Amino acid sequence: MLTLFLRSTKGEDEPQDLDTSKIKEWRSIVTLIVFILTNVNVLFPFQIPIYLPRVLWTSVLNLASSLRMIEPPQHPTRLRNGKAGALVRFQFPMNFVTAPLVADLFLLAILAIGRKEVHDGTIGARGIAPYDIMLFFLSLAYIAISVDASGLIRWLAFKVLQKGGKVGHRLYFYLYVFFFSLTAFIGNDPIILSGTAFLSYMTRVSSNIKHPRAWIYTQFSVANIASAILVSSNPTNLVLAGAFKITFINYTANVIVPVLVTGIVLFPFLLYIIFHDESLIPASIKMEDLPPELKNKKPVNPNIPFAKVENDERGRETEPSSDEDEDKKLSLEEILNPFLDKKGATFGASLMAATLIAVLVLNAVSSARGEEHPVFWVTLPAAFVMFCFDLTLGWLNRKETRRIAHEGRRRAESAQVEREVRRKSVEQADINAIGLGDTPHTTNSHNEKPYASGVATSSTNVQEKTQEITSKDHAAQAEEGKPNAKKNRTTLASLITRSYRSAQETFPTTMTVFHHLPLALIPFAFCMFVLVQALVTKGWVPVFAYGWDNWVEKTGTVGAVGGMGFVSVILCNFAGTNIGTTILISRVIQAWQEIHRRNGVPISDRTFWGTVYSMAIGVNYGAFSLAFSASLAGMLWRDILGRKHIRVGGLEFARVNLPIIAITMVVGLTVLIGQIYVVRGEGPYYRAE
Repeated sequence: MLTLFLRSTKGEDEPQDLDTSKIKEWRSIVTLIVFILTNVNVLFPFQIPIYLPRVLWTSVLNLASSLRMIEPPQHPTRLRNGKAGALVRFQFPMNFVTAPLVADLFLLAILAIGRKEVHDGTIGARGIAPYDIMLFFLSLAYIAISVDASGLIRWLAFKVLQKGGKVGHRLYFYLYVFFFSLTAFIGNDPIILSGTAFLSYMTRVSSNIKHPRAWIYTQFSVANIASAILVSSNPTNLVLAGAFKITFINYTANVIVPVLVTGIVLFPFLLYIIFHDESLIPASIKMEDLPPELKNKKPVNPNIPFAKVENDERGRETEPSSDEDEDKKLSLEEILNPFLDKKGATFGASLMAATLIAVLVLNAVSSARGEEHPVFWVTLPAAFVMFCFDLTLGWLNRKETRRIAHEGRRRAESAQVEREVRRKSVEQADINAIGLGDTPHTTNSHNEKPYASGVATSSTNVQEKTQEITSKDHAAQAEEGKPNAKKNRTTLASLITRSYRSAQETFPTTMTVFHHLPLALIPFAFCMFVLVQALVTKGWVPVFAYGWDNWVEKTGTVGAVGGMGFVSVILCNFAGTNIGTTILISRVIQAWQEIHRRNGVPISDRTFWGTVYSMAIGVNYGAFSLAFSASLAGMLWRDILGRKHIRVGGLEFARVNLPIIAITMVVGLTVLIGQIYVVRGEGPYYRAE
């Protein structure tokens, strides 16, 4: 009943308003300015300082503490001249999540938008149903990320690495084909999650790969090229298919040839022109081997907390010489002895394949009968089945996962204590050296043991001190079990922390999937839908549509394909990522359809579908163009590389990607033009296909 109600309220039969005189009203002008500023904010996020009276903030903390929500607050805060300031400063983030929401609230406050815009931007209008798209994408993403969490993608990458051997060009080709094929099946997010980490490890343990640039940029571009093949691989494809009533099979049939040709032509360009450097892709890769003690070691599930204490958690305060060795061991173990949950991988991959087949069948049958059945009817139950499977498997293995987590936590705590002892020893040695007039030791002097005042801070002393502190810590933990032992009082915050930790240790796969699930996409997409609806009702989208109609009249089909490809790539960087771009351009094309319907002059089949499918190519390829914020995948890619200590700057991102996006768009659109001239004619287009 709910679905029937939602479908009945979409308002698809309402005539589209093409009145462009509204743009002269002040609310329309403000709406356009707010839309532009919001997209600039997504491109350049910042923080707004907010000040609250210290008395008010202290009262809130004390109240929360008295209600046992938090621990008693520690009031010593930032002091100025020995006194606490009258105001407390907070930083409010303005980013891709908050900026569209603030923009919508502002437009609601000035009555620039109302119930209609909010309704059409959440429930749907004219074939675009945001709730349907979000439920479909997130439920399918859960299955795909669960497959990734099972270790299947890294294990397959390891097999490709074995197959490619140490021949650089051959390995580059195998990984290229591997990432392309797998992305077409499960989407780009899981490939970026696992593939980026895999390549960072691989290039780290290869002594003659001086920079990972060729490998990571290739993987990112390939993942976004191949994501154009299936509707389910990218939310942009879902928006486009819904807006123009394209069945999933027809969508793939129209884009697969341009995408495959793009992938084939791009490879030699990358290998022999863009990345033609022995320091990037060596002819022979010199890769270290696993130490004997790790070769036969049973791989540990990296989803378990503290299962592998990576450098991200260990910090950079230990001696770099030992850190480098430990880094290489961890990296080698990660790629040459990968963890694989065979049960989870088999079940997840089978469920993913069955779900995609069922979605294609449902979509084709519904379109043939002229009915509308939301595709999340298939993906949501499938995701629930995967969720139940993950929970069951986690519960059955809870004893082992909890043991691994507890042992890993003890190792991490001991390592942290050891670092602290070493740091204090070096500081004390420096103080003593200064007192004697000697040159103080610094943390950069790693090859010498610090000596001062005749006292040696040797590794033996450090170990003794570490054991002393650790034994005291264990004794304190043992005291917690006694009735008279003093404990920190239980609060809501501590209950949540303990529950979250327990869930991570008991259900590591489920918690990992939820951690990587793109939940931030929900507020962003809904708010962007509302913003675009505001442009529709305020007359701006019709203005853009008339401008596009004039362009097509002057340039014809080739101009329509080339122009739409160029505009869609550029707007990905300046219109709220490729998702915001797809929403906006879909509304513009719908208004263009309405203009010709009222004029009685039909758009040709060749021109219309050339425009639509060139947009499909542009919004997928546009993710690797000028800015990280051209796609959510780009921001995810940058964050993963940052956690692996690979820094990629904005200028470098644009400089490397410019020749790649130029080649791919020229090839893809050229093939598309040839295809539509072969398979489509000059007769009027059908409203759906």
